[in-house]
Amino acid sequence: MLRLTMLGTGAALLDPARAQTSLLVTVDGRDHLLLDCGNGAARRLVEAGVSPSEVDRVLLTHLHVDHTADLASFTIGAWMLNRPEAFRLYGPAGTRRLISHLLEGGAFDIDIRARAGYPLRQRNLTVLRPEITEYGPGVIIDEPGLRVTAGLVDHIPEEISPCYGFRIEAGGRVIAFSGDTTPTATMVELARGADVLVHDCTFPEAFLEHRRQSGVGTSAHTSPRELGRISAEAGVKLLVPSHFGHFDTTSPVLLRCAAAHLPAELAGPHQIDAMIQDIRESFAGPVLPARDLLRIEL
Repeated sequence: MLRLTMLGTGAALLDPARAQTSLLVTVDGRDHLLLDCGNGAARRLVEAGVSPSEVDRVLLTHLHVDHTADLASFTIGAWMLNRPEAFRLYGPAGTRRLISHLLEGGAFDIDIRARAGYPLRQRNLTVLRPEITEYGPGVIIDEPGLRVTAGLVDHIPEEISPCYGFRIEAGGRVIAFSGDTTPTATMVELARGADVLVHDCTFPEAFLEHRRQSGVGTSAHTSPRELGRISAEAGVKLLVPSHFGHFDTTSPVLLRCAAAHLPAELAGPHQIDAMIQDIRESFAGPVLPARDLLRIEL
């Protein structure tokens, strides 16, 4: 059995309705893989009924803050919840440097040294030293019953940080996850015949036009129409658009403060329907818009 739990489905701004990007993939009810770890991910994980101490692998698509901000909370939380050993962390180039600046000897060193004064906390200090693999394109996990393939996608300049999408194969099922990306042939191949494709769909078409005119930028993500074409070409069985750029928000704070990022007068839940309509121009299969704590059983 393969289960997908959407932990965070929002984008970079702080959204009261959506945590930042994070997905939990559970194989056979016990083997947990965490894909990205944006702000709010650790709390959503517990809401979904899984302790950080039970997650053996964390896979990062790239190192933007809305995909990594909760790594300290997740790791220290697993330590405090008595995980006995280090978890495995897979990330692009730069992941080791990120962790070296975050935990022991880094930003949360004072917190760790204070808590490590208690004998109970000294028993499992290795949890704070994840086993890090900086991966490149290709198969990054190949074990009985589990295979994960990474492919380069197009989000930010590769010299700053490479960005990846994943194809996860387990139990005869396939989940594909794009991370953040423009439309790419890589994602079509990673998603070929997938049971579920979770894909970047940050802005609806009306918001993209506003961003073109305002000069904020439009080139780093996938539009609904583009996503429809990708899904149809890949032949996916279920499409889950995600990483929503707050276009459906009703938060007065976001609507007041985010005018430089989005046309606040157009925002609202109705934009979800507009997004689906644009996807449907090319893709006739099922579309299930992401929401936090959405669970899909395969």
